[in-house]
Amino acid sequence: IIGGGDGGTAREVLRHPTVETCDMVEIDAMVVEACRKHIPQTAGQLDHPRLNLKIEDGVKFVAESQKKYDVVIVDSTEPFGPATPLFDKKFYQDVFNTLSDDGIVVSQGESPYYNADLQESLLKILGDLFPVVSIYNYTNLTYPGGNWSFTFGSKKKHPLDVDEARVQEQGLEMQYYNVEMHRAAFALPSFMKRNLASFLKGSC
Repeated sequence: IIGGGDGGTAREVLRHPTVETCDMVEIDAMVVEACRKHIPQTAGQLDHPRLNLKIEDGVKFVAESQKKYDVVIVDSTEPFGPATPLFDKKFYQDVFNTLSDDGIVVSQGESPYYNADLQESLLKILGDLFPVVSIYNYTNLTYPGGNWSFTFGSKKKHPLDVDEARVQEQGLEMQYYNVEMHRAAFALPSFMKRNLASFLKGSC
């Protein structure tokens, strides 16, 4: 996990018993400590034994990493200030290099209504590196426009190749996610299909 200082992404990742270990790299120690103190429901797994929390620059970490990861989740803020490099090609080239042969990267992809140019830029970067590229949406009433997008880049795996039996075997009680919602998230509204079709590869 690159970023994610509030601990929410780590909390959800670590719910899955098949996750052997998770490295989380957050640049701002103050964010981590504030979230531990004020939103423990979100930050409650930051001391989990399977989590390796590193307070350092995620861009530098990925560039220098010698490990191979199955999944990289980029849980960043908006593309300005310290987060700006998390939206450029050099960063995603380093992510590609640190992923395993069938690795996946997911990152927040901004608003489909207000940031279409940034979505195109991100998908083009991914398309220059990954054979499978897609984008999906999630409904969040507190975000501008009510919808938020996430980009998906994969060396092999198709985003709709979901093993439903494996999902059930996890035995996790979800408030939102299920296999049907997973598949539906990749069903894009017509304006996104028109605007982004040329950037999607090997996907829906």
